[in-house]
Amino acid sequence: MQIQFVNQKSLRLCSRFVEITMQKSIENIAKTHYENFPVGSLFIPKRFREPIHLVYTFARVADDFADEGTLSVAERIDKINEWQQHLHNAVNGASKIELFVKLSKVLLDFKISLQLLDDLLIAFRKDASNPVYQDFEEVLEYCQYSANPIGRILLHIFGCSTDETKRLSDAICTALQLTNFWQDISVDTGRNRIYIPKSDLMTFNLHTTDLESTAKANAFRVLMRTEIERTRNLFETGKPLFSLVSKQFRFEVKMIWYGGMRILEKIESQNFETRTKRPTLNLFDKLLIAARSLS
Repeated sequence: MQIQFVNQKSLRLCSRFVEITMQKSIENIAKTHYENFPVGSLFIPKRFREPIHLVYTFARVADDFADEGTLSVAERIDKINEWQQHLHNAVNGASKIELFVKLSKVLLDFKISLQLLDDLLIAFRKDASNPVYQDFEEVLEYCQYSANPIGRILLHIFGCSTDETKRLSDAICTALQLTNFWQDISVDTGRNRIYIPKSDLMTFNLHTTDLESTAKANAFRVLMRTEIERTRNLFETGKPLFSLVSKQFRFEVKMIWYGGMRILEKIESQNFETRTKRPTLNLFDKLLIAARSLS
């Protein structure tokens, strides 16, 4: 993939940001952001945790470039481009920045394609520009870049990447991304970011402005029930992955799967109304997920 190179002054400014970021441990960055699923948890062997935390940190910081602060669209995309150039420099042996040097070694050691990380950045650039998704197929295409690469990277790290495991992992990762969309409507609407496709809103006689209030509650409820059914079907499609991954990865996969399914349950329990309340996992939910994963 041809990356968009930036000027050296801009790249040096980004380098300073990276150095500041790395004053926190990579593991802490992975632990201090809320997620519906574990990120390199203690349930997996220690030798796998740092590679996972490195990948997560790379993705998390780039995602924040697209989401956080008051930067313009052009400034957000510039930062993402700089982040990508640092990665490519490291892969080519031309970087001394710890995060990227370590990350390039992970790609080499586990035979992970650089394209998988580039794909994540394609999704973050889309987020920065707040596109309108016309239909559900466009949303699924976005998930191919925003979510599925992470699952494929994990399959490589645990040595269980095959055509079948990639297909099943894609289903689970897409379902996780969709779950996050339905969970975060109250947050995303404030950023003018709408992941519910326009065609679905029209089907239920809804408009994007209806996502900013509790108007048309019944129509919204039916819409969300439809989206959650689609999402649950994707989770079920990917469930056979449990038996195809290594024992070192199996419990983590189950925790990820049951974490996503639990959020869907919580959305249902609040009568599908996520425009005013964002459901999250509490301690009880996490214990329940662990228990279900052990069964």
